[in-house]
Amino acid sequence: MQLRGLLAALAVLAVLSGAVYFSSKKKAQEEKKGPTSDSPKLMAIPEDQIQQIEIRRKDGKITTLKKGDKWQITAPEALAADQDSVNSVVSTVSSLSSDRLVEEKAEDLATFGLKAPQLEVIVTRKDGKATKLEIGDETPGGSGFFARLDVETKVYTIGSFNKTSLDKTAQDLRDRRLVAFDSEKLTRVELTAKSQTIEFGRNNQNEWQIVKPKPLRADNWAVEELVRKIKDAKMDTAVSEEDARKAASSFASGVKVAVTRVTDAAGTSEIEVRKKEKDYFAKGSAVAGVHKVGNDLGEGLDKALSDFRNKKLFDFGFNDPAKIEIKGSGGQTKAYQKSGEKWMLGNQQMDSVGVQSFVDKLRDFSSIKFADSGFTTPVFDVKVTAKEGKIADHVQISKSGNSYFAIRVNEPSVYELDSQAVDALEKAAGDIKPPSSGKDEKKDGKKK
Repeated sequence: MQLRGLLAALAVLAVLSGAVYFSSKKKAQEEKKGPTSDSPKLMAIPEDQIQQIEIRRKDGKITTLKKGDKWQITAPEALAADQDSVNSVVSTVSSLSSDRLVEEKAEDLATFGLKAPQLEVIVTRKDGKATKLEIGDETPGGSGFFARLDVETKVYTIGSFNKTSLDKTAQDLRDRRLVAFDSEKLTRVELTAKSQTIEFGRNNQNEWQIVKPKPLRADNWAVEELVRKIKDAKMDTAVSEEDARKAASSFASGVKVAVTRVTDAAGTSEIEVRKKEKDYFAKGSAVAGVHKVGNDLGEGLDKALSDFRNKKLFDFGFNDPAKIEIKGSGGQTKAYQKSGEKWMLGNQQMDSVGVQSFVDKLRDFSSIKFADSGFTTPVFDVKVTAKEGKIADHVQISKSGNSYFAIRVNEPSVYELDSQAVDALEKAAGDIKPPSSGKDEKKDGKKK
C-alpha cells in the first residue's frame, strides 16, 4: 500500500512538473516573439507637450527633469543636463508600447513586483496632467519587465531596453562636459601651450584661420580636432571622494600643460590641463572641482603653433580650376584655360589627362616644414584660378643649393619643400601636351 501511494504521488508530481515545464516553455516562447502588431500602447504623449519627468527608483533616489529653454535637472540638486541623454528618456516615454497584455484585471500586484515597483516614472504635460508608469519584476524569460499605468488594473510586459532607457539617475543624465559650448557657433578659440598663445578665428568661408600671434593660414582639420578634444573632455561621475581629493592635489602640484578658452554666442568658457607624472588633470568652467582626464586630451592640447599651420601650398582643394598659368625657369608662361570639358592652350586643345595629373599634384603639394628665410629668385611659378575667380592661388618656388623654398605671393610665410616633390611637379607640368595621334577620336570603329 505504501509503495502504491508513493508511485501515485510520483505520477502526480511528474504531471505537475510537466505542466509547469510546458507552461514556462510556452511563456518563454511568447516572450521571445517580442511586440506584436497589436501591442497595446502604454504612453502616447507629444514630446513638445512634456514639461517634467520624475524618475523614482526603489533605492529611494529621485531624479526630476524640467523643461525650460532646455532640459535641466532640478532634483536631487540643480544640475545642467546632457540634452542627448534626456532626449532619449523623453523619446521613450512619449511613445511607449508594451510587448503584450498579461492580465486584464490584476488583483495581486505583488505577483508582478508592482506593489513596490522597481521604478516609477511620472510624466507631467504642459497642461498639468500627469501620467505615472510603474515597472516591476523581470519576466520569467528575462526578456522584459512587468509594467502598468497606476490608473489601470491592466498589467503588461515591456522590453528590457525600455526599462534600461528610463532607469536613470541624475549622475547618468547630467552634463559631464568640463567645458560647455556650441561647436557650430564658435567664433574664437584660444590655446596657451608651450609658452605661446595661439588664437583662431573663422574667415568669410567659415574656415579657421590663425589670428594670433600673427595672421597665418590654419590647417582647418587640426583646429577642428582641437575643438573636438575640448568638447569631449568629460568628468567621471563614478569616482570616489578619495579619488577626487587625490585629483585636486595632483592638479595643484602638477605642471601646467595648456589653457584653452572657447567663445560662442553664450560667452567664453575655459579649461586648464595639468600633468602630474604620467597623468593629466583638468579644471573646467562648466563643472566644479578637478577631474582626471585621458592622455588624449592632455596630448591634444600640448601643441605648438606649427602644429596648426596649413602646410599645403594651394587652397583650391576639391574645387576644379578654371585657369592654370605656369612659368618655368626659361621665363616662358603657358596659360591653360578650361573651356567646357576641354583644356585649351590658346586655340590648341590639350590632353586633359595630362592637365588633370598636374592638378592632382598641385592639390597635394605640401611643405615639409616652415622656414624664417631661404626664398630667393623664383625658378617655377604657378597661378591657379578656381571657383569663378573667388580662389586665386599664386605660388613661387626658388632653389638654394639643393634645397627648395616657396612662398604664396602677398603672404609672409616661407615654406621649405621636398626636392622630389618639386621634381615631380615640374615633370607633370612638362607632360602637359596636345592629344597624341593615337588618342584621336574613332568613328564607326575605325580611326579617322
